[in-house]
Amino acid sequence: MPRAVIADELGQPSHYSLRDHDPGPPRAGELRIAIKAAGVSFVDVLVSEGRYQIRPSVPFIPGSECAGIVEALGAEVTGFSVGQRVVATGWHGMFAEVANVPAQSAWPIPDALSFEEAACFVVSYTTSWHGLVDRAGLKAGESLLVLGAGGATGLAAVQIGAWLGAYVIASASSEAKRAIASAGGAASTVNSASPGWRDDVRAANGGRPVDVIFDPVGGESTERAFRTLGWNGRHLIVGFPAGIAALPTNLPLLKGASLIGVYLGGLGENEPERARANQERLFELAGQGLFKPAIAHRCPLENFADAMTEAARGDTAGRIVLIP
Repeated sequence: MPRAVIADELGQPSHYSLRDHDPGPPRAGELRIAIKAAGVSFVDVLVSEGRYQIRPSVPFIPGSECAGIVEALGAEVTGFSVGQRVVATGWHGMFAEVANVPAQSAWPIPDALSFEEAACFVVSYTTSWHGLVDRAGLKAGESLLVLGAGGATGLAAVQIGAWLGAYVIASASSEAKRAIASAGGAASTVNSASPGWRDDVRAANGGRPVDVIFDPVGGESTERAFRTLGWNGRHLIVGFPAGIAALPTNLPLLKGASLIGVYLGGLGENEPERARANQERLFELAGQGLFKPAIAHRCPLENFADAMTEAARGDTAGRIVLIP
């Protein structure tokens, strides 16, 4: 019998246990996937604890990204075959050995990506692409400041920004996180804990204010970063694990700057064709070896609680992956 991480009540990882769970044959429009890797994100932990804006029903299986092998096809499914390597996304159900997922939420894995890399690819890279390309219109030669550059979306933004030809400044809290940002294409790095952080950012950009900020952090970092923007700058709000910031509205006025929301779920709901095109383009580039997440730890499924606790702390350089 396959197993899954399940809880009858939302809460801390201790509320969850590894139990027998077989989702059965796939329904029409679904794939049954034998999971080989599942990414563990901060959002996964928030959802599992009931602290996200969307509160799931119980019993609940966490996990929003996985990669594996197609075991069976439901009726009306085309474009996939049994034995094919695929990656899939969803709101839940992927901290498991087997899952049934809608075929429209699955994609073939490029040969250049391993199961572990593919399981951490879709959400982070499509979010960063949507922010930098669709929302900010980042251009070659512009400067890009990435907050939380050692995190999932932060590292993706570093890689995408560098590929677009921007001068990327990566801000991160540890030497290890700054190192993977440099390896990902950052031209310069700054310590987010530095008391002279704003001066460090300006120095890293040759004494000039920055053009675009990618902000998946929030909290006090948001206003501090917004003050480094130049005229016609764009500040992308991607997430706020450090808290929802309050920004003085005179700042965007004086800078002629824009505060721009980046919501991947909203893109999928309102512009599904663009969302699909973005995903296809990113897989094409990943297939060329241009984009690849950094994997920090590979944990057996039995160690799900440790993996979730580590993801919640946010101090790991790179992604955490569960291996069923």
